[in-house]
Amino acid sequence: MQVPATSRYPALRGGVLAILAATLFGISTPLVQTLGRGLGLFTTAALLYAGAALVGGLLRQPVEREARIMRSDLPRLLAMALFGAVVGPVALVWGLQRSSGSGASLMLTLEALFTALLAWRLYGEGLGRRVWTAVFLLLTGGAVLVLEQGLSGTDQFWGLLAVMAATAAWGMDNALSRSLAERDPGQIVLVKATLGAFATLSLAVISGEVLPGLGPAAGLLAVGATGYGLSLRFYLLAQRSFGAARTGSVFAFAPFIGAAVALLLGDRSASWGLVFGGLLMLVGVVVHLAESHAHEHEHEALEHEHAHTHDDGHHDHGHDPMPVGPHSHRHHHEPIRHSHAHVPDVHHAHRH
Repeated sequence: MQVPATSRYPALRGGVLAILAATLFGISTPLVQTLGRGLGLFTTAALLYAGAALVGGLLRQPVEREARIMRSDLPRLLAMALFGAVVGPVALVWGLQRSSGSGASLMLTLEALFTALLAWRLYGEGLGRRVWTAVFLLLTGGAVLVLEQGLSGTDQFWGLLAVMAATAAWGMDNALSRSLAERDPGQIVLVKATLGAFATLSLAVISGEVLPGLGPAAGLLAVGATGYGLSLRFYLLAQRSFGAARTGSVFAFAPFIGAAVALLLGDRSASWGLVFGGLLMLVGVVVHLAESHAHEHEHEALEHEHAHTHDDGHHDHGHDPMPVGPHSHRHHHEPIRHSHAHVPDVHHAHRH
């Protein structure tokens, strides 16, 4: 049975969403460095995730359109908040205070490596030759840029090391969030960001950090809303479309965007390496978006709940009346064998 093809390249939708997430997050990194200058680590992180929580609350979908978070998801959400909303941003802010905006932005490329390896190890996501080529190009481009930063001196070493620790924490966060990609992304952003903001605000009070001025506070809230809240929503939707590993590697374009913004803001610490490394990363993204993986495969019987439509060849159950557009409810899939282009989404978790 052939699936009515919506596209020969199913990775395209996920890739576009991942690029949107990368763009928003990439822009946020040098802005956090500028707005957070002189502020405490925990205060900065709390403001960022308070802004993200606000966006999550505004973007929640009705229950008939998106699946709700369940009580059994709470342990995973707590772990995501610990790694992604506490350890990651605190390590990033500490690193940004000790390194250049372009150097720190480019070090974030390593998040793709941690995400891809964890997705492969935890979920068995197949990484074909094209995907590995894209990852290699992205990471090589980032390595070239970071190497150039290292040649300028050793003052930035500890700052860049802290940023690398942030990428490891966010890689774990990305891997954990893969299992929740079918839930309402607005609700996930709201819960995760609220937990993170509460934890970092508590640490800020305990450590006696001073209150920020109105200007920096408003700026960080806005950056958190777009670069952490809206970006995370796009990231989760990208994971839903084509898996954690592929989303992570396309998201590696964020460092290049962040470095470019840092240069526009007056950072002059990078030169030829920025252009060469950025070109490698751009080629990697293009290679990734052009992925087309098709073969005959079998779907076992499955019952689950998530947002879906009835024109993708995998949802042929009936409704009376038939809903128009995406909707969510618990539904059953009969076993089926067919061939079409696909990516490792929730319906294509088979091994290769």
